[in-house]
Amino acid sequence: MPSDKNNKIPFNEDNYTHNIERNNERKLDRRGFMKTLAGAAGVFAVSSLPWGAVAAKELMGLGEKEYPHKKITDVSKLAVGDSLEFKFPGEHDDAIIIRLNEDKYVAYQNACTHLRCPVFWVKEQNQMVCPCHHGFFDVETGAPTAGPPRRPLPEIQVKVENDAIYAVRVKRYEA
Repeated sequence: MPSDKNNKIPFNEDNYTHNIERNNERKLDRRGFMKTLAGAAGVFAVSSLPWGAVAAKELMGLGEKEYPHKKITDVSKLAVGDSLEFKFPGEHDDAIIIRLNEDKYVAYQNACTHLRCPVFWVKEQNQMVCPCHHGFFDVETGAPTAGPPRRPLPEIQVKVENDAIYAVRVKRYEA
């Protein structure tokens, strides 16, 4: 004969409902969870704000950054109307300088703002050309004049000192 001990349920509920009424099982309810989540997000946002602003400015290309001045060439070696390719600001960044008249030089990063194809100076047309998708840029400003490019070429500011031309900084375009 089975003992009464094995046939009795030690509490008043059955197996399906005995968990419903338990208090203090869940110390964090929905409202408490949302407050904790919002607080953590706020702490994260405030702690990352200074670095995020600096990173966003750099990624958006709104800052002008001055690099160590780099000699491009001597003034006497670049005739009026001619161009010269050089590397700036890094050794893998192609750039081009064009001497427009005796005292005026323009320089740009040498990558089309459409799909980064190289841009060439065409003296006879007095404009810069991207042969990949027939993009054209105004030599005076670097602004696109035809084709798919929508943004101007990033300008490289140059200065003449002691009969030499130096690259000074990259002036980013503003979106």
